[in-house]
Amino acid sequence: MIGGVEVSLARKAIASATRVVVKVGSSSLTTAEGGLDPARLDALVDALAARRAGGGQIVLVSSGAIAAGLAPLGLTRRPKDLATQQAAASVGQLALAHAYGNSFGRYSLTVGQVLLTADDVVRRSHYRNAQRTFSRLLALGVVPVVNENDTVATEEIRFGDNDRLAALVAHLIGADALFLLSDVDALYDGDPRLAEARRITEVGGPDDVDGVRAGTGGALGTGGMASKLAAATLAASAGIPVLLAGSGDAARALGPTDVGTAFAATGTRLTARRFWLGYAADANGKLILDDGAVSAVVGRRRSLLATGITAIEGAFEAGDVVELADTSGQVVARGVVAFDAAELPALIGRSSHELPAEQRREVVHADDLVALHRS
Repeated sequence: MIGGVEVSLARKAIASATRVVVKVGSSSLTTAEGGLDPARLDALVDALAARRAGGGQIVLVSSGAIAAGLAPLGLTRRPKDLATQQAAASVGQLALAHAYGNSFGRYSLTVGQVLLTADDVVRRSHYRNAQRTFSRLLALGVVPVVNENDTVATEEIRFGDNDRLAALVAHLIGADALFLLSDVDALYDGDPRLAEARRITEVGGPDDVDGVRAGTGGALGTGGMASKLAAATLAASAGIPVLLAGSGDAARALGPTDVGTAFAATGTRLTARRFWLGYAADANGKLILDDGAVSAVVGRRRSLLATGITAIEGAFEAGDVVELADTSGQVVARGVVAFDAAELPALIGRSSHELPAEQRREVVHADDLVALHRS
């Protein structure tokens, strides 16, 4: 036990991780008026540089571009319309990159800016290109600083928050741990401002967060505890342990890890393709399965056949990613469909021997299918 916090296996794994992703929110870097706070940014970089000096590799996912652009543009609050958000990001990204470059420069560390849209992880070719870019930057000793490309992102291609982006990047680069730093020091089972809220220090699995009421974002950010909990759960289910802590505790979070909430890895590490299928790719439709098909697909990792499908939703083509759901509508898997939506109504519910020879194939092959953790 260190500082009153038990050093769990998850915390030990996080402390010893070589390649890590660190996400920091807007409120941890900016003033209430929207400008960057140099002292807070430098304190964060101090902690990151210390971790880097220990031989680790770091990818920083940083919010704050829009917030940093508010004051220079004379705006007093985060704009609600997309065009003004993009304008603020255009100004703020430059200020944020310059500030990080100067701060990391105190330690003779080079920073590289990586701006991503959801398209860059949804499209398979873009996903692979992003992997290669990160791999080369880290090999050259650069600290990549990642943000959603708010300047060009539209409502249709946004990640929605940088917490989910950080979880996706963590898997994309093969990170050993993910740090989510914000203005809240840990996960609580309710509003942390209330005396009855209970602090949760360890999350070993989904049962440990049952009943947690997580809030949404504040004035400067788009995330909030709900998005952090979702991102931590996503990463942990894909085999990546997570530490959620306050940005003011960054030195201890990145050092002995005796602060915040530790999420143990609950799933096995997926290949990049299977993670892309399960969590990054856009789904263009949904297949509803009967109980037998759900058992075969989720429990036994079998291919999905037409006989197990009861209904289809959406317009999709062969080769698209679709969701597979049980009879209650809960999504239990995702995969690449082998038929167009227009072909399937005549096939569903029929055994293979009842189908024409050219249609006797799996609707979703086991090699192109990823079962998801059911809540």
